[in-house]
Amino acid sequence: MNGTTGIAFFIGNTASSKKARDIRILNVKGLSEIADYFVLCSGGSTVQVKAIADEIQEKMSEKGYEINHKEGYNAGRWILLDYGEVIAHIFCEEEREFYDLERLWVEAEAVSI
Repeated sequence: MNGTTGIAFFIGNTASSKKARDIRILNVKGLSEIADYFVLCSGGSTVQVKAIADEIQEKMSEKGYEINHKEGYNAGRWILLDYGEVIAHIFCEEEREFYDLERLWVEAEAVSI
């Protein structure tokens, strides 16, 4: 993987392999102190959201990346996976619409996968 950009795309492609919808990478470098990239995606159910999160964790671990922090897994409505400079947000569609991180980070460069 090529730096943090490569990690973000790897996470996005991994989510895609589990049929995640509307995958976006937000470049928040210089806009956020907590990360350089957010990877956002949606699942159609809590089961799919958990499956996407599980796949990301498994594939990242295989590449030698350990998760720093995980939130929201038990409820499965919005799971956050923190890999330091890259944070994955896996949403059920209703939560994604409600929280609308793309609007909150409107100044971030967005890339669709």
